[in-house]
Amino acid sequence: MRFTKMHGIGNDYIYINGFEERVDDPAALSVRMSAYHTGVGSDGLIMILPSDKADLRMRMFNNDGSEARMCGNGARCVARYAYERGLIGKDKTDFTLETGGGIRRLTIIKDGDAVSMVRVDMGAPIFTPYKIPVALDGGSVIERAIELVGRTFPMTCVSMGNPHAVLFIDEDPFELKGFEAYGRMMENHAMFPERINVEFVQRVSDNRIKARVWERGTGETLACGTGACASTVAAIRTGRVRGGETKVSLRGGELLIDWSGADTPVLMTGPAEFVFDGVWLA
Repeated sequence: MRFTKMHGIGNDYIYINGFEERVDDPAALSVRMSAYHTGVGSDGLIMILPSDKADLRMRMFNNDGSEARMCGNGARCVARYAYERGLIGKDKTDFTLETGGGIRRLTIIKDGDAVSMVRVDMGAPIFTPYKIPVALDGGSVIERAIELVGRTFPMTCVSMGNPHAVLFIDEDPFELKGFEAYGRMMENHAMFPERINVEFVQRVSDNRIKARVWERGTGETLACGTGACASTVAAIRTGRVRGGETKVSLRGGELLIDWSGADTPVLMTGPAEFVFDGVWLA
């Protein structure tokens, strides 16, 4: 079976062209292929498939086999793969992608003949607790205090097609002590019936934030597109940044996130890179 490894600022996945390859159990395959010592090594596996609702369909599996509804970095990589590997017309730089979190619009940005960046319309953020979902009897998910191992964090929850909890801190999140313990505790907290992705976020300036990501089903990742969107939306909603285009620094690189507020869509722009092609023999 042929596959391609790609990454979006360090968030790496194995991509399988479902137009040509058949996979009966992608969840189990993701576990096997994602293993770093006996497989390819990745944050998970993404199937690129035909769709009767959009130009393409994406199914994304974490490296523990759990299926996620949406992946922003993955969507950018799917866009570049589809454009350069002939799954859509070569002159078609705007197209749609069916995901578990809804239909997303993709735009190829070129520098001459080469693809330089990809923009994804991520849709409008959701703050309604039961739609995220967050199990609350009442109250807001904006700036809600949560205590972890004796430390209280201000938390804002949002769905970007998948659930996120954004915790704001004053220190550099890349140096946050106890990050793994906090992330694991949050992911499996009883408040989140479908588990949760977690971002620890520091405000850097009026138009820049810094975020460190713990993804459900994977653990720490170098980047997360939906997490960058959720972090930006939460920072704007709580008045920490001014809105409009915001630069998000993650451990793997930077993304540009643009949100005008209210029910407007979140636009994410960033790179998508090929790593290698291979043949899976197992």
